[in-house]
Amino acid sequence: MTDPAKVRRHAERVRELVASVVRTQIKDPRLGMITITDARITADLREATVFYTVLGDTAAQAGTAAALESAKGLLRSTVGKALGLRHSPSLAFVHDDVSDQVKHIDELLASARTADAEVQRLAAGARYAGDPQPYKLDDEADADDVDADDEVVVGQDRR
Repeated sequence: MTDPAKVRRHAERVRELVASVVRTQIKDPRLGMITITDARITADLREATVFYTVLGDTAAQAGTAAALESAKGLLRSTVGKALGLRHSPSLAFVHDDVSDQVKHIDELLASARTADAEVQRLAAGARYAGDPQPYKLDDEADADDVDADDEVVVGQDRR
């Protein structure tokens, strides 16, 4: 088994290497405004998945995906040489849709805020259907439990 810390270090190194090579060596005009967000590598260090985001519309995303696929050989050889492993990990590129998820979560939070505000507005003018205190309190009953006839004997042994 491979050490999980070693796998995490290699994944972080793969992310850094791919980002560096994309920034400096790939001159493909289809490559858009790309950010390498994460990389994950399998425990046997044979396959690496690189997550990226692209600023732009779907055409820019498709062009960037095609550019990354065409540069996969260069990226794999660079990563393999830099990691110094026996086998260079194969690379798979996955578009990371974090911004879409963030937008969806923001919409959910906004709808929850409006629903909470509506509940607060309705609760402000609400009244109890019955008495405000539905349980009968017997303050007199507590005082009547101890009668004056009951003696309290302290310190005597009862035999």
